[in-house]
Amino acid sequence: MSLVLLDRTVNALANAVAVKDTYMLSHQHRVAYIACAIAKKLGAEPEYIEGIRVLGFLHDLGKIAIPDIVLFKPGRLNQQEFDLVKMHPWDSYNILKGIDFPWPVAQAALQHHERLDGSGYPYGLSGREILLEARILAVADVVAAITSHRPYRPALGLKEAFEEISGKSGILYDPAVVCACLEVCRPRLRGLRYGRLPVKGPDGETASTPQSGPP
Repeated sequence: MSLVLLDRTVNALANAVAVKDTYMLSHQHRVAYIACAIAKKLGAEPEYIEGIRVLGFLHDLGKIAIPDIVLFKPGRLNQQEFDLVKMHPWDSYNILKGIDFPWPVAQAALQHHERLDGSGYPYGLSGREILLEARILAVADVVAAITSHRPYRPALGLKEAFEEISGKSGILYDPAVVCACLEVCRPRLRGLRYGRLPVKGPDGETASTPQSGPP
């Protein structure tokens, strides 16, 4: 696949999710921004970081299959509803597996809710069974989610996000990834809760996330 066609494919897929849930467009930017910063801190090559960027934009593509009544529910999900949500990594994988990416995008999207101790889903993988790309994405995803407003709760602060990943480092999250996240994100994440983050969009152009609160 040519680079131009690849960029157009990523852009189209990323925008497809935003049609259903405008929050997802901001979330995709946040996850890609954090995940790329982590990968760079870990010493990854530019080509690898580009794969992480693409994965950040496409990991939640499967959420387009979640019924609106569940996706936008303002209260706690029941078990049946949560089981539906837990299908989204599979749906992301099934959408992405047929695209000839030069990175394991589909497989990492499938694994991004796996956890180091085997308590994640869908397979209950543990430790090094989980792709590094998915371990990076897991940390970036949770930090971006905690600092964002959702239908069931207001946005929480960076303190809560850092406490989550630090407190569960080595249990749920890869310690090296957590350490890299804390090192690169403390000076950068002021804009995560309020403001606009300068990041590369899915087409590689510089973009900004929408404001999620007052400046």
